[in-house]
Amino acid sequence: MDAKSRKKYLVTGGAGFIGSNIAKTLEAQGHEVTVLDDFHKNGHFKNLIGFKGDVIAMDLFEKVPHDMYFDAIFHEAAITDTTVMDQKAMMEQNVEAFKNLLNFAAENEIKKVIYASSAATYGNGPVPNVETQPTHPENVYGFSKAIMDNVARQFAEDNHDMTIIGLRYFNVYGPGEYYKGKMASMVYQLYNQMKEGKRPRVFKMGEQERDFVYVKDIVKINLCALTNGKETGVYNAATGIPRNFNDMIACLNKEMGTNLEPEYIDNPYKAFFQVKTQADITKSKEKLGYTPDYSLEDGIADYVKILKAENR
Repeated sequence: MDAKSRKKYLVTGGAGFIGSNIAKTLEAQGHEVTVLDDFHKNGHFKNLIGFKGDVIAMDLFEKVPHDMYFDAIFHEAAITDTTVMDQKAMMEQNVEAFKNLLNFAAENEIKKVIYASSAATYGNGPVPNVETQPTHPENVYGFSKAIMDNVARQFAEDNHDMTIIGLRYFNVYGPGEYYKGKMASMVYQLYNQMKEGKRPRVFKMGEQERDFVYVKDIVKINLCALTNGKETGVYNAATGIPRNFNDMIACLNKEMGTNLEPEYIDNPYKAFFQVKTQADITKSKEKLGYTPDYSLEDGIADYVKILKAENR
């Protein structure tokens, strides 16, 4: 890559699951990448092994050094644990920190910010979820992301030279999620159970459907937003194709060379459990030029290959 094509990017939460995948992909393309992460909960240094760029170890409440220019910012830093009930902490770490970031971008004339929103903003709304439908979050995490979307829209209205794009991630899985603990994807959790020879445990009868999206497709839509995103707004980041947990287990059995039957358990969360998640990705296709590359079968095949290579 020649010097003219080489860009400078900031990735907040860049030591986390999705942030590290974005940071390493941009660097592999020849760009100059700076990671900002507080290394508190989601961020882990092992996600950045091999990364050659700068790492700023701080959170967004501290004063980010000014006079730092980037061609764009990818904002992945957030509390992502949907079981956190501390409303004040969730709103501070997600919403207030996002406001700080947007002010930093405006002060330093950074014209594009791409940030992680979430399908949790839809709650149990009708599927397939369309970006224009009302938000109806079921927890404070989803609420914080919905407010971030409001903040982004208002900020862009007040700063016409900026483009602020929110990507509503659906059920993401893939390399780099190893340090998320209980918030790691069901794909990874069931893989670990099956690796130990245990029957994979899922709620009766494994027919719940999710729009599982491989992290490499999440990186792809971020790059599509960078290259093609001209309009401020939110866009669904998914495959658009819901699959059930029995399908996932079948894919894992195939790739792991096992033949483990599911163990079906009672669901204690029936009152507010989502039976199905599915995105309408029409807007993402038309406005961002995004189409997913990985089916559930392809994503799990690639993931298991990486897990085996890393001896996980």
